[in-house]
This record gives sequence, structure tokens and C-alpha cells, in this order.
Amino acid sequence: MSKNKTSGIGFFERYLSIWVALCMIVGVLIGVYLPEIPEFLSRFEYASVSIPVAILIWLMIYPMMLKVDFNSIKQVGQNPKGLIITWVTNWLIKPFTMFGIASLFFFVIFKSLIPTDMAREYLAGAVLLGAAPCTAMVFVWSHLTRGNPAYTLVQVATNDLIILVAFVPIVAILLGISDIIVPWSTLFLSVVLFVVIPLTGGWLSRVLISKNKGIDYFENVFIPKFNNVTIIGLLLTLIIIFSFQGQIIVDNPINIVLIAIPLIIQTFLIFFIAYLWSKAWKLPHDVAAPAGMIGASNFFELAVAVAISLFGLQSGAAMATVVGVLVEVPVMLTLVKIANNTRGWFNN
Repeated sequence: MSKNKTSGIGFFERYLSIWVALCMIVGVLIGVYLPEIPEFLSRFEYASVSIPVAILIWLMIYPMMLKVDFNSIKQVGQNPKGLIITWVTNWLIKPFTMFGIASLFFFVIFKSLIPTDMAREYLAGAVLLGAAPCTAMVFVWSHLTRGNPAYTLVQVATNDLIILVAFVPIVAILLGISDIIVPWSTLFLSVVLFVVIPLTGGWLSRVLISKNKGIDYFENVFIPKFNNVTIIGLLLTLIIIFSFQGQIIVDNPINIVLIAIPLIIQTFLIFFIAYLWSKAWKLPHDVAAPAGMIGASNFFELAVAVAISLFGLQSGAAMATVVGVLVEVPVMLTLVKIANNTRGWFNN
């Protein structure tokens, strides 16, 4: 990858999978050799939500919401085909293919390797990933494929709004099909805590700071102050999660690989659905590439947060969402390379 293509991704983001793997190892070691640490952290819970983890998740999500400019929604009508592909792929295809692929692997192909109860929890984590399309790292993937920045902004802004109304019913329906009882009130609470509050905070910050110091200050000075906050919050969250999962992982290390396989297959499938659909509709490459990227990648911060809220830090659902973080960056960089190498497929 040439220098101009990598300039949009920072040091932390470029090696995110390495940091995730290291934090997983640190967390497991803490869980096995210093179990008093997770025991101490477990005391700080309210309504089944870990307060330390909730704070870290807000640190992850708030900086992303700062980047969402809802004024971009005014541009929705300029390229409706691209947005139709994004919305249909993200909300009418992706959650259901994730459910189908994960069910096939966890309950059929890996039936002899994963106990049924644990398979249900892994499926729940996969569903949470599938129902939450990316709203942050897609800016990076779009930039690396020379995607249309205005179109990417519209994608992110409209997806954030759709999440508010579609995430809860989709997750509740799919988990209900798999005999996992999820209280709607807990799901709604999770969306309020981890989408509505940080989204509102990001919007208010944008409005107030732009009004007082100008949009240039907000975009080029204020937002960059949070460049590494999201990644640091994510990595600290992973250490906590894996400290609670330490002994489980030591006893079942192969499960990380078993979870990763259907997640990787799903990512490639969704990318090519949106990407080839864009080609069939004769859309330009700078719209087709981000359309494929936003569907393929996940709002894993939300998925992790909801998995912890619903099932707990020690659950298979939480572990499945974290494996999603582990595989996302190398897989998405592979898709970036594919998109750049197939630019000639498009008439632009």
C-alpha cells in the first residue's frame, strides 16, 4: 500500500489487531493469575452494567459522534441509488445473513466443538455485530479507497439515525428466533446509553463549539484532540473483558478461531453484495467503495456495550463481539486493497 493510501490511518488504527491481541493476552493473564482484579471491578455494577466499562465505552463512542455532521443529510437526494444500496444492505440483508451464517457454523458445522448453550451466546454476539453497521472507522476505509467524503458523511449520519429505531427490534427478533430471551427494556436502555447520549453529546459539542470558535477550529483542532481516545478506551475495555473471560479462554482457546471464521465469511459476503450491486447500477467507484465498506465493517463499540449489558462481561456474547474487533482491521484492509485493485471495473 503506497504512502498516500496509508496516510489516512493512524499508528494505533493501522496496528489495531496487534493491540487487540496484546490486550486479550494481558486480560487473560490478569484473569488467571490476578483474579482479585476482576472480582474487585465486579463490585461496580448498576442494573447489570459495569460502571468502569460504561465509562470506557463512552470514551470510545463520543469522539466518533463528534465527526457526524447532520447537515450532510441535506445531500441525501443527490445520489439516492448509493444510499438505497447502503440502507438495504445494512438493514435488510446484513443482520439476517449474519444470523444464518453464524447459526450454520455454531449449531451445525461446529456442533461437536461448541456446547449448545455457548453456541447460543456466540450467536447472540454475532447478531449484535450484524445489526450495527460501522459509523466511525468507515471514514478511514472510505479515505483509503478515495471514496466520496460527502457521501460517506451522509451514510454515517443516516445510519446513526436508523440505529435509533431499527437496532432494537432487529436484535430482539433474531435473538427471539434463537430462543434467547432479551428484555426489550434492557435493549432500549443500551441504545439510550451508548447511542442516544453520546450522539446528543457529539451534536451539542459540534453546535456550541462551532458557534463560539468556528467550524474550522472544531474540525481541525477540537476533534483531533480525541484521535487516540477511542482506541485507548477500546483497548482498556478489552483488558477488562478478557480478565473476566481469562479462565474460560484458557480452557477453550480454539473457540476464538471458531468464532472468527463465520465473522470473516460474513464480512466478505456483505462487501461484495454492496460493491457488485453498485457496479450493476453503474455507480462511480468513489460511491461503490464506501457503500461496500460501511456494510462490511461493524459498529463494534455498540455491539460490545450491548453484549455486556445483556449477557455480562463473562458471557460468550461479549467474547464474540470482541473477536469481531480482532478480525475487523486486517479483513477491512484486505477489502480496501480489493476495492483499489478493482477500480477499473467502474467507468470513472
